Amino acid sequence: MLERIFGLKAHGTTVRTEALAGLTTFLTMAYIVVVNPAIMGDAGMPVAAVAAATCLAAAFGCILMGLVSNYPLALAPGMGMNAYFTYTVVRGLHVPWETALGCVFLSGSGFLILTLAGVRQMIVASIPRSLFSAVAGGVGLFIAFIGLRDAGIIVANPDTLVALGNLTAPTAALSLLGLLLIAALQAWRVKGAILVGILVIAAAGWAMGLSHLAPASLGLKAMTATAFKLNIPAALNLNGPLGVTLAEIVLVFLFVDLFDNVGTLVAVTKKAGLMQPDGTIPRLNRILLADSTSTMVGAMAGVSTVTSYIESAAGVAEGGRTGLTSVVVGVLFLIAMVFAPLVQAIPTAATAPALILVGSLMIGALSEVDWDDPGVAIPAFLTAITIPLTYSVANGLAFGITSYAILLLLRGQARPRDWLLFALSGLFVLRFIYLAKG
Repeated sequence: MLERIFGLKAHGTTVRTEALAGLTTFLTMAYIVVVNPAIMGDAGMPVAAVAAATCLAAAFGCILMGLVSNYPLALAPGMGMNAYFTYTVVRGLHVPWETALGCVFLSGSGFLILTLAGVRQMIVASIPRSLFSAVAGGVGLFIAFIGLRDAGIIVANPDTLVALGNLTAPTAALSLLGLLLIAALQAWRVKGAILVGILVIAAAGWAMGLSHLAPASLGLKAMTATAFKLNIPAALNLNGPLGVTLAEIVLVFLFVDLFDNVGTLVAVTKKAGLMQPDGTIPRLNRILLADSTSTMVGAMAGVSTVTSYIESAAGVAEGGRTGLTSVVVGVLFLIAMVFAPLVQAIPTAATAPALILVGSLMIGALSEVDWDDPGVAIPAFLTAITIPLTYSVANGLAFGITSYAILLLLRGQARPRDWLLFALSGLFVLRFIYLAKG
């Protein structure tokens, strides 16, 4: 049956190889079960429920991706999008988290419609690849900054905006120890280094009294606090007091997920040898359909945008070549769901180092930018730097796309095929004007 569904022989793999690849991918991305609730908990969402929802959304996305596309791509709520959800949308714009989940659902619906209509491919073609890399790098800086703040390593300062915190404080000191531990494990190429580091530092935190283990309900029961709590009517209320803001939120969820997915798809399929010689990805529409559907299901469960994970490359490196790898990852997330509510007892000192080092992994995308070409380098820099400094992925996108389009015009390199890029930059200019008046 597995041979018939996944074509194992045709891909030069076996059930054992695919199972080991799935386990490897799961271990490298299992940190999301702890880190995602820590971030979304700052939005006022119940941590235990978000942990269970994270497992369910990841399990659904992985299994669907494996069965529909037959690619070794694992999905889960995306890092960066969860930070945007919490710190920009909920805490920055004061949007209730239920309404924000409605926006996530609408972005997934929009993704599905754009994929079926073929528009998604047009958008991908219109955006320069350097901005894909810049957004990934900027989000990495954003996540690392949040981790440093949560650890107390960086604190607010009225004179310099930020300053070094008290490193001898229990949370800061333990966070630094966690940072060193996870970094050492990664340097030693230990599988699941981030997850191991989180658990070790959590145990130290419990011993120091920074947090306490408490009885917890099973995953499905805990998830009732977020499941189906999304407020789609409020998200559709574009004429309400938030006005254009909600439309902007949906677009940013859509665009960043788009960038995230394309970068991951290219990297993983190329590493697995599944990309065509002309650079195209077979069954691309199936991949995009699985992704958009998973985002909608994730929003109903109670998490932010679900997206493909670059950690899938770890499973590919172990020999994973088919969707069976993804299905194995999904099954492991279902098993983890039973224990997910226990993450509410994990102290900040254990999750902050994970955020910092996940950010360091994401910032590597900036190496793909041609820094010798000012027309490419300047928009990429503006994108990457404004995301963490303005606490907004939307601002980074706006600065990057607008500056790229302007420089393209000034250099006399604009072409009729760039019409969509200029249309997007025009919308961002209108957005800046709207925000200035607001």
